[in-house]
Parts: sequence; structure tokens; C-alpha cells
Amino acid sequence: MSAELISILVLVVVFVIATTRSINMGALAFAAAFGVGELVAGLDAKGIFAGFPGDLFVVLVGVTYLFAIARANGTTDWLVHAAIRLVRGRIALIPWVMFAITALLTAIGAVSPAAVAIVAPIALSFAARYGISPLLMGAMVVHGAQGGGFSPISIYGTIVNGIVEREKLPGSPLTLFLASLAANLVIAGIVFVCCGGLALRGTQPEPDSGGAQDKEGTDGKERAGEAGSRLTPARTATLAALVALVVAVLAFDLDAGLCAITLAVLLSACWPDTSRKAVGEIAWPTVLLICGVLTYVGVMEEMGTIDYAGNAVGGIGIPLLAAVLLCYIGAIVSAFASSVGIMGALIPLAVPFLAQGEIGAIGMITALAISATVVDVSPFSTNGALVLAAAPDVDRERFFRQLMVYGGIVVAVVPAAVWLLLVVPGFG
Repeated sequence: MSAELISILVLVVVFVIATTRSINMGALAFAAAFGVGELVAGLDAKGIFAGFPGDLFVVLVGVTYLFAIARANGTTDWLVHAAIRLVRGRIALIPWVMFAITALLTAIGAVSPAAVAIVAPIALSFAARYGISPLLMGAMVVHGAQGGGFSPISIYGTIVNGIVEREKLPGSPLTLFLASLAANLVIAGIVFVCCGGLALRGTQPEPDSGGAQDKEGTDGKERAGEAGSRLTPARTATLAALVALVVAVLAFDLDAGLCAITLAVLLSACWPDTSRKAVGEIAWPTVLLICGVLTYVGVMEEMGTIDYAGNAVGGIGIPLLAAVLLCYIGAIVSAFASSVGIMGALIPLAVPFLAQGEIGAIGMITALAISATVVDVSPFSTNGALVLAAAPDVDRERFFRQLMVYGGIVVAVVPAAVWLLLVVPGFG
């Protein structure tokens, strides 16, 4: 058996054990990375840790730390009330507001994970307060980010259009953008219906009971009902920190994780009583899970497993079959790895049979781009991990399984759908 097949089999075993034995999948993946990396791939520790997602680690820690402080001092309560006022109490509109905000952020140039990191904690806090399905709210945020992600001035859009130009393939930036937006809108609509969005129609927020309490470093304890209605110095500073995070990420292209953790430290220094427990509320199990799995995927990339699978498909002599398999490879691998990296690898792999002229390049490239990004709802992707980490007051294992099942459905259905709609009509 080849080393590439062994690495794939071990990944399957990790999934099975984690599912049946309730062991943190990240810990299993670290062990698998060590075993496969050392014994099969001949990698040393440096080669194994080359796949450790240090940037994602900092993003997860920094963002969850900052929003743990925001929850502790009542800032998220204030934002929830502001959102309700924005839509005049129509709770059913809030998921769509979150979709639109993240779509706008990515369309004007935000990296998708940065937009999700900014919006998801607020959206999930709202979901927890009013009993909205966290899966619904999380999916709306992620699909919103992906819906705007291929505008001609966006990060994804410029990358894909640049690859197309470099490979001298026909391209249509507008088609790419509109097709991705339409796909994510349709998926978001289906999720909205299936996860109880229609039942929210006409729902009005109930008055706060005052049963919960928020700790304020300046004026002691106060009722949660007051927390949502007025600003205090700590909340004002936290709101300023959130605005600073948005500006730093979007205007100055600074790292979202490093900015978030720096702002969290500054708030902690000013209001230590409020922030004392925030470090303990960082989603450490989620951090372990995501970093472990992505480290193992890095080992697979290092030993050539990803290229092995892509080249095997690219060598198939049936263009339509090769096209759908490439879409599925893009979806499956992207559910665990960088969407941008996968698109950068798959589009060149499609060049040989696109050059034959039997398959339309614009439709194929658009299908690949959608397949490789729409699956970011997976809890193993950056966006899915941020949603999982941002959800307050949930059974994380249950929510993780929900995201994993939903991600699996998207992986199974979307590549075939976009292939049928975008690739097959251009064949011949």
C-alpha cells in the first residue's frame, strides 16, 4: 500500500475513533501526525509542525478571548438590543442581517475568516439569547461571507481571476461573483427554512427577566436587563475595540488574531475584575481539535497525498467525470484546509482538459471556486471553527456534530449541483 493511501486510511480511522469514543479529534490527529509523519513519511518534528496552523491558533484564541470579555461586561447584550432596534423587533430578519453584513465585508475586501471572526460572536450571542438555532445563525454568517467572497475586488475574487489570467484561460469575474452569491443565497434560504427560520416570523423579544447578572469593573453588579439598555465605560471601550478590530483588519490588512488578542489584553488591563475569567472561556477544546486536524492535513500535503489525489483525477480521459471529481476533491480537501490554497492547486490541474475545448472554462472555474469555498461551514475549516468557538451556552460536542453533518451534506450535494448547472451545459 502506498504512503498516500495509508495517510488517507489513518485519517478515516481518526474520524471513526473520535466519533465512537468521544475523544477529542485534535488530540488523535496530533498522534496520527506523529505516527504517519515519522514512520510513513520520514518527517522529523520540524516537518510535522510545519503544518501547524499558527495563524489560525492565534485567531481562535484572540477572537474568543476578546468576545469573552465583551460577554462578561455586557457589550454583546448591548449589541443584541441594538440589532433588535435595527429590525424593529423582527427577530426573523436578524439571520439575514448577519448574512448581509458578512457578505458586504468580504465583497469590499475582507478575508472571509476575518469577516466571520468579527460577525460570528455577535450573531451567535443573539442566537443564544432568543433561542435561534446556532446552526442556522452560524451557517448564515459563513454563507454570507462566501456569498460576497468572489466580488472583483475581494480577496478570493482577485486570487482566482489572477490564476485564470496567469493560466491564459477565459474568465468572467462578474459570472464568478454572481454565481457564488446566488449559490450561497439559495443554500442560506434552504438552511433558514430547515432550521426553523420561518417559525421566527412575527416573534418579538421578551423583556429581560433580570435573572442573569453582569460584572462591571467600575460599578459592580447590575441586572442583565440594564446591561442591554445603556453604555458604561467598559462597554464603550469594548465597542471601540471591536471597531478598531474591523478597521485594523479591513483598512490596514493586519492579522485579525493578533489584533484581537492585543485589544483583549488592553481591556483586561483596564478592567481586570471583568476580564479575570475570560481566559478560561477561550474555546480551548475547539483550538485543540482544529489545530490537531489541520496539522495532520499538513503532513498529508507534505507527503504528497493531496497532489496524488488531484493528479489521479486529472489523468482521467473522460472530461465530464474528471470535472465532477475535481469539484469533489476541492470540496473535501477544502473542508479541512485552506480554500485559497485548494483553488490555487485545482485550477491548474483542470488546465489540460480545459485546453481540449470540450468543457467551458468559465463554468468549470466557477464550479471549482464554489465547491472549494461553500464547504467552509465544516467545523474543520477556519470559518466553521470560528462559528463553533463563538457559540455561547451550547453543548459544543453536539454543535460540532451538527456542523460536521451539515458540512458533510454540503460536500455531498453542492459539487454535483454546480457541476450540473455550470459545467454540463458547456460541454461539447
